[in-house]
Amino acid sequence: MSSLADRLDTARRAQEPVVPSRGPMGAPDTEVRRVDPFTEVKSRVHQGLIDSLGPRLYDPHLQESELANQVRQTLQEVIDAEQKPLSLADRTRLAQEVSDEILGHGPLEPLLRDPEISEIMVNGADCIFVERAGKIYPTDARFTDETHLRRIIDKIVGRIGRRVDEASPLVDARLPDGSRVNAVVAPIALDGAVLTIRKFSADPFTDKDLISFGTFTQPVRDFLWSCVRGRRNIIISGGTGSGKTTTLNVVSSYLPEDERIVTIEDAAELQLHQKHVLRLESRPANIEGSGAITIRDLVRNSLRMRPDRIVVGEVRDGAALDMLQAMNTGHDGSITTVHANSSRDSLARLETMVLMAGIELPVRAIREQVAGAVDLIIQQARLKDGTRRITQITEVIGMEGDVITLQDLFTFDYSAGRDSEGRFLGELRSTGIRPKFTEDLNDLGIELPLHLFMPSMR
Repeated sequence: MSSLADRLDTARRAQEPVVPSRGPMGAPDTEVRRVDPFTEVKSRVHQGLIDSLGPRLYDPHLQESELANQVRQTLQEVIDAEQKPLSLADRTRLAQEVSDEILGHGPLEPLLRDPEISEIMVNGADCIFVERAGKIYPTDARFTDETHLRRIIDKIVGRIGRRVDEASPLVDARLPDGSRVNAVVAPIALDGAVLTIRKFSADPFTDKDLISFGTFTQPVRDFLWSCVRGRRNIIISGGTGSGKTTTLNVVSSYLPEDERIVTIEDAAELQLHQKHVLRLESRPANIEGSGAITIRDLVRNSLRMRPDRIVVGEVRDGAALDMLQAMNTGHDGSITTVHANSSRDSLARLETMVLMAGIELPVRAIREQVAGAVDLIIQQARLKDGTRRITQITEVIGMEGDVITLQDLFTFDYSAGRDSEGRFLGELRSTGIRPKFTEDLNDLGIELPLHLFMPSMR
């Protein structure tokens, strides 16, 4: 329960100073933020809570839910005993803020509870932005000071056994709900610690949600379902924040219930509901610089775990070589993501990452591995209107000389223009080309209806 002790210490010592506010892009502004009028009251309530609960706050045998109930009950008693007259709204606000400090993540808690916020960006103690509907907005939330922010970061990363300090100033972590966390501290972060939280919905998005968002269409959904069931190897490609992991989660939901699935991630985010799922997570080096378990280590080890399918959250290094070898040696139907700006670029990225494995291979040999392993590339992008759309679905045909040949099966229709609010009206359209693996799917009893590939379909 040491993290709760840290939270309590932070809450007890919190005194909000007068600090300069920030402009729209985080630059200092001339306006000065006022001192919280409830600072003294909160301080007394903190102390009263400490006096009332005492060692129970540190009891390692006390369940988190039980402690939360005791904290909230005692908190109401302490507020009731407060001499300063408080309105009902003030009492509610005071109880919530103190509870957030002790049990949660301080000023981030209201943002984490807001279902409309998809990303939280902390650019120092007094500058917090959020993303709503693909657009970035500033908020009034603030940390007390840099120490307050660092304590919150330490709590988050400490829960999963990771650390962040001057010796290791970069860290990837996750919240209990699977939300992805990245933290950067001094000396790398020059203007104060930086914290980025990509929130995960408590109720994961389904293919119906993505169809309603315009990410893809019903015919594309049916096609992807057939490809997954037909054991096609799939690469989901796109830029940062383009929605690759969400699409990976949805596509992975099509995996059969009767297969053994191994998922490999830097920070566990995938939310698969099949019965036979084994989740593996990489581990950074310890303070002595040893003990690291990389994605590549996990991919190699997964081959000894008798997997039917391997799902890798993202390949970004020499693990690409092991992933391609797995796809080429009986583990058909594997799925992963890469960072790239187009389907063609994703293949170039795979080439580069294979070379990072430190094994000297001719470029042609690498391309033959890629062409033999990858069947389908799903290209995703975050468009200028803030929406996340699949813009290309491309089949890998094979090799012509030293070049990997591709053909687009679906492309996004930019020519449809935009509506009055600037949102793109287009959607994925079939190019009219049927994939060459159609017969392979037929052999497995999976039929691709002709209407999926009719270019005139609207």
